[in-house]
Amino acid sequence: MPSDFKEFDIVEIRFKGGRKDFFRNTSRLPLITGDAVVVEAASNGWHLGHVSLKGELVRLQMKKKKVPLDSKDIRGILRVATDQDVERWNAVRDLETGTMFRARSVVDELRLKMKLSDVEYQADRTRATFFYSAEDRVDFRDLIKRLADEFRVRVEMRQISLRHEAGRLGGIGSCGRELCCSTWLTDFKSVSTTAARYQNLSLNPAKLSGQCGRLKCCLNYELDTYLDALKDIPQVQRPLLTEKGDYVLQKTDIFKRKMWFAVRGDNNWVVLPTERVREVQEMNKRGEKPESLLPPVREEEKAPEVTAIVEGSLERLDDKIKGSKRSKRKKSKDKPVTGAAPAAPRTSRPAAGKIVPADPSVLDPQAPAETSDTPAGEVRRPRGAAARPLNRRGRGRSEGKRNDASRNGADGENPANEGRSSRGTEGRPPRGAAPEAGSDAPRPGGEPGNERRRNHSRRGGRSGRSSEGGATSPTPAS
Repeated sequence: MPSDFKEFDIVEIRFKGGRKDFFRNTSRLPLITGDAVVVEAASNGWHLGHVSLKGELVRLQMKKKKVPLDSKDIRGILRVATDQDVERWNAVRDLETGTMFRARSVVDELRLKMKLSDVEYQADRTRATFFYSAEDRVDFRDLIKRLADEFRVRVEMRQISLRHEAGRLGGIGSCGRELCCSTWLTDFKSVSTTAARYQNLSLNPAKLSGQCGRLKCCLNYELDTYLDALKDIPQVQRPLLTEKGDYVLQKTDIFKRKMWFAVRGDNNWVVLPTERVREVQEMNKRGEKPESLLPPVREEEKAPEVTAIVEGSLERLDDKIKGSKRSKRKKSKDKPVTGAAPAAPRTSRPAAGKIVPADPSVLDPQAPAETSDTPAGEVRRPRGAAARPLNRRGRGRSEGKRNDASRNGADGENPANEGRSSRGTEGRPPRGAAPEAGSDAPRPGGEPGNERRRNHSRRGGRSGRSSEGGATSPTPAS
């Protein structure tokens, strides 16, 4: 701070019950907000309070409360409170509760129509102030004499309003917060029921009154905002006349600027904006009656879609991707498998001990071929040994067992194995069939035929596996 700067010498001090007063710091004590100080009392003696405001803010506060700076009523600060001063002040505060209850009993004995709400002792215990509330004037001269003789102090009676009384007692309001009058509100203005009418509140005394029994102070907080908003709301003092009937005002939303009307005896309400209400009022002044309160419906032009504004369609990429997928699927289905021959005719299930060919042309090449029930191009799923994966097929002994079982089935010794072997070798001629034309080694009997049959069964297993993936088994070379 500059060396020639002088701080404002008046300080605001807070006492019990939220009471505040201004005192002059003539000794230029270095005070901080919240410090306990000893000040001069209104009469002889001293009192203890706490600093609530200092500096230039005190000047603004005095200007707000219209307190002159050179007032002679402003007393001075004596000193900063010591530990002995604070202990004495706490001891005096402990006597206030018992004094208040004893004073109330005296009031009941004298049958006075007053209510004692609080008692405040001076810190030096030379004076006691009794705060009370009453509707009419009360003659308490006898009360003062009895209280002074009993407590041996100077008695002062101070009447306060119900709002001040609620502020001194404190409490929690209906909003869930501490009462405004006990925290920050010091200037109490009159509240009337017209403030509730402007805000469209129900005139219910139980809801509009506070703990003091008077109208809530918060009704004045938003009153100016409602008055500014009501300037654009038309005043409806008469019902609106239409051909369907007379509509009476039921409700008004001030900030949304909407009004509800209904025919008397009808529970169906019609919501109108304030502009439409003014139109109907002007029509009624000219002697006209609209068909209904609702404004005529106007067909609005539909806004163009986004796809019409943007060049092309936004879905063109999706269509392109879908089309490419379909074309690929069709190509993969129609594309023939290279190196695969058309499927051989399927053999019918043989009876016990016999192999009956499904196609007589296999036995007799010159016989006319009969049409099969299986449609052309249909791939049969292999069964038996051919359906198993390659890595699970037997090698060595298991392969020999399968070959022996197939030979036994071909000779008619085991019909069950015969059927299983016929299912595992689909897509080739049966083993009991005649050899094809152009073959060098004879099939029946002999080791060369058996060796050729063994090799052919192995090729049949592999062709069955390939047919599972979509390729047909090869036919024997002619």
